Amino acid sequence: MGEMSTGFSLFIVGWTIVLVSLMAIGGYFMFRKFLKSMPKQDGKSDLDWQDHYIDQTRALWTDEGLTLLNELVDPVPQLFRDVARRSIAAKIGQIALEEKATTITTDLIVKGYIVATPKRDHKWLIAHLKSKEIDYTPYEKYLNAEG
Repeated sequence: MGEMSTGFSLFIVGWTIVLVSLMAIGGYFMFRKFLKSMPKQDGKSDLDWQDHYIDQTRALWTDEGLTLLNELVDPVPQLFRDVARRSIAAKIGQIALEEKATTITTDLIVKGYIVATPKRDHKWLIAHLKSKEIDYTPYEKYLNAEG
């Protein structure tokens, strides 16, 4: 009565590999989130600082600035878009506070985006700025600097 077919055995092995892979990927992202929520020497975590910069600069954003930010995070997959938007907005807020800005300008958004994103995303930024006819030459020093 008991011989399992080879096809069914392969299905079980394949399904096991898929489940272990998905759990490993999920665990990786959960662990990253856990590390970001750990307090640093100053007693605040990366996520606390993100919230701080966003709260401090919320009133400085213009509708045009928010539209540009949303356009810049558009290529990010829907699942990660809110996280990306928050981390980029926090970096823009940090730069705005350091420069004592009164509003979030296109200049600050572009600088913050460059600093907050990996180098591979910068091609999209340049293409987008060209399509909006925004001169990106002032930012080339940031684009070529290693993140």
